[in-house]
Amino acid sequence: MTTEPSASLWSVHTSNFPAILDHFSISLVVSTYQAGKVILIRNDQGVINTHFRNFAMPMGIAIDGPRLTIGGQNTVWYYRDMPAVVDKLEPPGKVDACFLPRQIHVTGDIDIHEMAWGKQGLWLVNTRFSTLCTLDPDHSFSPRWRPHFVTALAPEDRCHLNGLAMVEGQPAYVTALGETDSAAGWRKNKRSGGILMDVRSNTILLRGLSMPHSPRQHGGQLWLLESGWGTLATVDVANRTLHTLASLPGFTRGLDFAGPLAFVGISQVRETAVFDDLPLLEQQNERLCGVWVVNVSNGETVAFLRFEEGVQEIFAVQVLPNRRFPELLEFDDPLVRSSYVIPDEALTDVPAALRGNTSRSHSSLANPSEH
Repeated sequence: MTTEPSASLWSVHTSNFPAILDHFSISLVVSTYQAGKVILIRNDQGVINTHFRNFAMPMGIAIDGPRLTIGGQNTVWYYRDMPAVVDKLEPPGKVDACFLPRQIHVTGDIDIHEMAWGKQGLWLVNTRFSTLCTLDPDHSFSPRWRPHFVTALAPEDRCHLNGLAMVEGQPAYVTALGETDSAAGWRKNKRSGGILMDVRSNTILLRGLSMPHSPRQHGGQLWLLESGWGTLATVDVANRTLHTLASLPGFTRGLDFAGPLAFVGISQVRETAVFDDLPLLEQQNERLCGVWVVNVSNGETVAFLRFEEGVQEIFAVQVLPNRRFPELLEFDDPLVRSSYVIPDEALTDVPAALRGNTSRSHSSLANPSEH
């Protein structure tokens, strides 16, 4: 086991965690709204490096090729991987991706939870208005779908809509903490009022769940986290049944996959009005915070990274494929001022020395005279 400190934010990890990331050529992006951080979890020569960036209440994370978006309480931050900037970072040859900020969309206080890229662009779980929405330049948000039992578009968090699973580029499943239609009505039965819904038919597939989160389609199977029990489970959609695969030492929230492994976020949970009366508080004396790696074939924990200090709650866990050691630049970084993304057709007037790597219809440039 290895310990890694970062400005009073301490973590420990099993010795095999770096090798797992290396084997799948991945890193992880994790959000913690409690600590106000987005964390890049990277293999650094056999030791896990946890790289922290400051954000105001970051929650949902959505990744689509070179695009990375982060949702907060009232803001969506858009980033893009710019390969030409990588060569400007120290030490040379270490960083293999560099995400620079592209824009900010102000939604207003809609309490963004999960997000995902689809065929119609970026989808958001708008928890305050109990709706799925998309974004455009002219509006705070555009409502696209809401549960059939929610009768009005109102900023009242009526059912605590929270999780989103995409199938073939379209919203397919959501989780909510209650089948309720009154302001914060879900709070009255947090213990067993949770539901799983099919977005396409607007029907409820499962009831009686304890604070469900993070539905995902992977390997032809629907997964979700029953957070109130601290479990990872599969869903038999045809028979509308839930099958628990693994019980973990914390409030499970945040889920992604690489091959046969599930990366699950777990939180200590605060004993407040939001989290009281949960089975987890009765079943577990010790509740931890970090990312647990579970073999989906048998439910066994094969590795973990545990935060010892500074981070108590995890919201999102996202696998960043084909990027072993990414960087996420902050808005005031000097490289943000001297790095550009322009259409390919504009490159005819750009000196060859300034041209970066081309990706689809855009190219990245970095000014070699500035560091």
